[in-house]
Amino acid sequence: MKEIPKRYNPKEYEDKWADLWIEDGRFASEPSEKEPYTIVIPPPNVTGVLHMGHALNNVIQDILIRVHKIKGRNPMWMPGTDHGGIATQNVVERKLLKENKTRHDLGRKAFLDKVWRWKDEAGGTIIKQLKRLGCGCDWQRLSFTMDAARSKSVKEAFIRLYKKGLIYKGEYMTNRCPRCGTALSDIEVEHREKSGKLWYIKYPYKRYPSKFAVVATTRPETMLGDTAVAVNPDDERYKDTIGQKLILPLVGREIKIIADDFVDPEFGTGMVKVTPAHDPNDFEMGSRHDLEFIKIIDEDGNMTDEAGKDFKGLDRNECRKEVVKKLKKEGYLKKTKDYSHSVGECYRCSTEIEPLMSKQWFVKMKPLAERALESAKKGEIKFTPRHWEKPYINWLQNLRDWCISRQIWWGHRIPVYYCKNQEEKGCEPVVAKEMPKSCPDCGNTEMVQEEDVLDTWFSSALWPFSTLGWPDETKELKYYYPTQVLVTGHEILYLWVARMVMMGLEMMDAVPFENVNIHGIIRDSKGNKMSKSKGNVINPMDIIKQYGTDALRFSIAKAAVPGRDLQIDDDDFKSARNFCNKIWNATRLILSNIDIDKLQIPPADEMELADKWILSELNRFAGLIEESYLDYNNANTARLIYDFTWKYFCDWYLEIAKLRLYSDSPREKEVAQNILLEVLLRLLSLMHPIMPFISSQLWEYVAGEIDIRQKGPMELNGFKNIDYGIDKADVKKMNKLMDIVSGVRNIRGEISIDPSVKLRANINASGKDLELINSHKDYLKLLAGLESVQAGQDIVRAAGDAVSVAGRATIYISLPKKLKNEEIKRLKKNIEEIEGYIKKNNKKLENKGFVNNAPEDIVNGVKKRTSQMNEKLNRLKKNLKEMNK
Repeated sequence: MKEIPKRYNPKEYEDKWADLWIEDGRFASEPSEKEPYTIVIPPPNVTGVLHMGHALNNVIQDILIRVHKIKGRNPMWMPGTDHGGIATQNVVERKLLKENKTRHDLGRKAFLDKVWRWKDEAGGTIIKQLKRLGCGCDWQRLSFTMDAARSKSVKEAFIRLYKKGLIYKGEYMTNRCPRCGTALSDIEVEHREKSGKLWYIKYPYKRYPSKFAVVATTRPETMLGDTAVAVNPDDERYKDTIGQKLILPLVGREIKIIADDFVDPEFGTGMVKVTPAHDPNDFEMGSRHDLEFIKIIDEDGNMTDEAGKDFKGLDRNECRKEVVKKLKKEGYLKKTKDYSHSVGECYRCSTEIEPLMSKQWFVKMKPLAERALESAKKGEIKFTPRHWEKPYINWLQNLRDWCISRQIWWGHRIPVYYCKNQEEKGCEPVVAKEMPKSCPDCGNTEMVQEEDVLDTWFSSALWPFSTLGWPDETKELKYYYPTQVLVTGHEILYLWVARMVMMGLEMMDAVPFENVNIHGIIRDSKGNKMSKSKGNVINPMDIIKQYGTDALRFSIAKAAVPGRDLQIDDDDFKSARNFCNKIWNATRLILSNIDIDKLQIPPADEMELADKWILSELNRFAGLIEESYLDYNNANTARLIYDFTWKYFCDWYLEIAKLRLYSDSPREKEVAQNILLEVLLRLLSLMHPIMPFISSQLWEYVAGEIDIRQKGPMELNGFKNIDYGIDKADVKKMNKLMDIVSGVRNIRGEISIDPSVKLRANINASGKDLELINSHKDYLKLLAGLESVQAGQDIVRAAGDAVSVAGRATIYISLPKKLKNEEIKRLKKNIEEIEGYIKKNNKKLENKGFVNNAPEDIVNGVKKRTSQMNEKLNRLKKNLKEMNK
């Protein structure tokens, strides 16, 4: 037999498999008679490089694709990247700044040409990294949110929504990022708690200049645009002031006191300044009370002429300092106090956003949201974990219209065209897929396109069906839509997931996915979020180089408990690599002792007890592993694979099988070899979705020596429950023997007896237990490191023997005198632990609420275990008494 290399070195074969899966189209999919299993990748920004969040998200998706391929479905994982409007433009603009240029120096066309060149040259990094991670995408379908097909979809969606009256242009309060130079939607604004100041400013009454209304504000510079002061109509302190007029300090403008339910009487003095043009809540109040809207801050964050000659042209932050200085100087600043409050920042560059009035394009969300809510009530989408369904519904019930226009150049330019005679002749804008040759209203041939581009999330919202050919009625769209699951983080539940649902229902009349699996974020071992400033960022590509891709994937899967954030550090990767080593060495041992050329499962009557046990456990674990995979519980799946491989297969069965691998009986040897191969091959299939590289490589080694029908671990359905003709009673017999071995091993561990020291065991047992022990002494000697085993119903403990209880059998281990005291300590500890367990169970059984309300089988189980523990306790106490003689 050809030997597997002694050393597990993933670098020697992982690149090979990553390339091979793509070259031979292992994950290529076409519509067929098989049941589809479709996932669309959350498209990473084209600017991106693989981080641990990407690794987590894509490993989970890859696991699902491989699981369903093993189960015989037709999986298709749609890959792609997002053009990342603001983020990508920022990258290229920073490059220009190094040349002392701006995009305006180049002009729109030249700048966009430069972005496309950068995208083609440097934008494919993350795709290469995903391929190296082993992602089983259908790479022939690679899409980009700004390619020709997606552009066609975006235009079609915009036009349909516009024609239905769901898209409109209007002047509204929007979030403006002065740094990025564009409007942002509400959910693109990240709110952070910051320490600031609360300034209390005195506004003199017009009729009584020596009397003041005092307002508190976190933004004194905006007072220059105040057009009212508001109080709550139910606030008794200020009822008499409503309607009175004030003089705005520093400006001299006359403003009045209004009453509005929005005002919180508990904030500051209960009187609030109203700046309709620079605060979303003030905007609403201004609209309700028909106030004047005065714009004092421009799109770049600088003060306008309306701010007054002393402040115009100043940066808003500099203006704040000057306003406070002047208020103090003129006696209008009553006091200042420290104040912590939430500040909105741009999600891309962390610049503090500026609420501004501007003309923007919006999507009317209420009609779309109502349909999504109806779908949610019907349970058309299942959320895992379930608790994410409630915030999803809450958001749909309270969302504002979606601002979809952005004042940048990189993105889908809004398909709206204006006649140059628009203002003069009142021509209507034209919404069309291409620029019209002439104005339909006046016939003028000079038409210009809308300057703004669409929010990146607009094209992303169409992703599940635009990637399948929509608006064309393709066979792919018919076969693969709706998809089966979306795997994503909770941070884009509203930005992306909800919008995909609304667009799917509007354009396709069906939800885009049946399930939404929401995972946590990866943190360090102390629970801290990873950040460059903390120095705790893990680069997945570095982990792949150091430990191998399977070690990275297994570590991620093992930590991915549903509904929780993941905590990972270097020890996890080392442990996963050690597990890979264990699998590698076990396969190496098996193949080095195989001389059959074809796998043939022997009949049950030729199997030994251990054979029947391991095959039965294999079926049991395969069912549990399949269930965990399908429940998105990768942490449990990884634990089950680890436990079966290490504890059941390697620590127990492989050791027992060695007795026959080196046997003189050809048939005994052949039976053991076949069972070993059967378990190994199914195990490689079960672990393949999490650890595809090592499972494929080891399969190749086995297939090089043994005639295996399946091409690889994905072609064998390791989940399938196979009837090996095994009696369940045989499994119980093996478990009894294992309990005896564990009892001896516990004695060794607790008294620190070296594994090389052979011990003598005398076992008191009767009936079938005695028969079982006497017929399997070879198992006990091998696994427990025993020199001899004597068993009988009359065996009693000799002075100084260590004792362990396994079911109805009592094991006595002859000990050297020096270890007697250690054994007494061990017995006392065991007695204390069992007494604690019995006390806890008795409390349960004394609780009438538990006994009367818990399921009967649960109560009976507690009673049974308590009875068994009492029996064990009595024997241990008896043994301790004997030991003290």
